[in-house]
Amino acid sequence: MVVAYFLLPLDLLGPRRPVLSWLLFALLLTAVAALLLRQIRHVLLERPDTRPGVVITLLIVLSVHVFSAAYYALAKQPDEFTGLRTRVDALYFTVVTLATVGYGDITPRGQAARVVTVLQITYSFVFLTAAATALAQRMRDVVVRRTERDRSG
Repeated sequence: MVVAYFLLPLDLLGPRRPVLSWLLFALLLTAVAALLLRQIRHVLLERPDTRPGVVITLLIVLSVHVFSAAYYALAKQPDEFTGLRTRVDALYFTVVTLATVGYGDITPRGQAARVVTVLQITYSFVFLTAAATALAQRMRDVVVRRTERDRSG
């Protein structure tokens, strides 16, 4: 996934193709959110045939890359970001925002950049927190079942 992020032709997005850029961003983010909700549902229903540990982890990483790509494309527009010039910068800013650290070396200046940053924070609170909570619950259930099985057997 990381390799794909660095190889995708993201320079074709941004101010050169704003409609395509926003459409791809919305579609990818919606798809990742739907897949996360599906995994959360599987955990809540205790479906034994699923592997939420792998899938949820991959979806969280994918969501980070979707936001990174959006930031990188937005940074091609003048005055949207200060300090964001490369894909590494975009990935760094996404992780710093996700971790709510905010060092201040990269800042969203334009309205579109600020909207996407607010969207990332909200998305993280809603979807990624719910997914991480469901994953932790699943892991806790597995440990409890194994402990009970070891005690009885």
